[in-house]
Amino acid sequence: MNHFDYNLLKVFEVLLEEQSVTAAASRLYLSQSAVSKQLAKLRETFDDQLFERTAHGLRATPRAMQLAPQLHQILQQLDQFTRPATFEPALSQREFRIDLVETAYSLTYPFFMPDLLAQAPNVSLNSQTWSHSSIDRLLRCEIDMAICSREWDERSPVHIKNIPSDLNYVELVRDYPVCLIRKEHPLLHEKWDLSTFLKYRHLQVTFGGIEQWLLDEVLNIKHLKRDIAVNMTDFYSAMSLCEQSDLILCAPARYAAKMAKHFELYTLEVPVDVVPGAYVLLWNKHFELDPSHRWLRELIANSVNGND
Repeated sequence: MNHFDYNLLKVFEVLLEEQSVTAAASRLYLSQSAVSKQLAKLRETFDDQLFERTAHGLRATPRAMQLAPQLHQILQQLDQFTRPATFEPALSQREFRIDLVETAYSLTYPFFMPDLLAQAPNVSLNSQTWSHSSIDRLLRCEIDMAICSREWDERSPVHIKNIPSDLNYVELVRDYPVCLIRKEHPLLHEKWDLSTFLKYRHLQVTFGGIEQWLLDEVLNIKHLKRDIAVNMTDFYSAMSLCEQSDLILCAPARYAAKMAKHFELYTLEVPVDVVPGAYVLLWNKHFELDPSHRWLRELIANSVNGND
């Protein structure tokens, strides 16, 4: 162990998570051959196979499972130990990794990116769309931060109070759902209430890793439900379909206000009483004192809140 290559520990961690040499190589931007050679070095160092091949990929040995909790802690400590004590945006070439829900892009990036590019012209952002795995990626420090939707309504399972304790957050902007319909929709000649809302079929967009909207949670409590005709994952395509049909589309109000101008759509209030939710910026407490991380967090929060 006197000449141990600590870079091998990251390979070990990724292999534990992916349980596949191929997937680990892809994440580490290495060849499969290189990962296999590093696995061989790990096996020699720990005098254990660490991983056994099965029909479904790699399976960690008892020794590897025993090492896993210590491994994660050691990697976080090494990251903290080697992190610069100061940060100069103008000189930095750091790449930040951020996961965002689809509707957050237009509400955040146009407000903070101009300042970021002016202050740190060589810093880059690697953005991916928020998914079911994003919380785990935050908890494992695989991404620097994320912007997602969380609720203040006590009836919601994704209430802000349920954010994992290892994460910190700041609220960026509040939002609430609205209904979008085509300009010549027949319901415009009817009384707009809950009965009319439920009378017509709906077009639903599932985003942000959330399977069911808060308004559906509230309707379920009342033993009511919407008639979902189509479930999609892209709001732009959904608005296009909404424009060409009698389907009702529910969307976050701020996002809808920006996007609906590109379509012949009419906006109505949702006839369901819900507490407005929020877009929140999340990060692992591991990064709390990182000066570059703090700089970006404050830049995003101040820019977005300033345009609320």
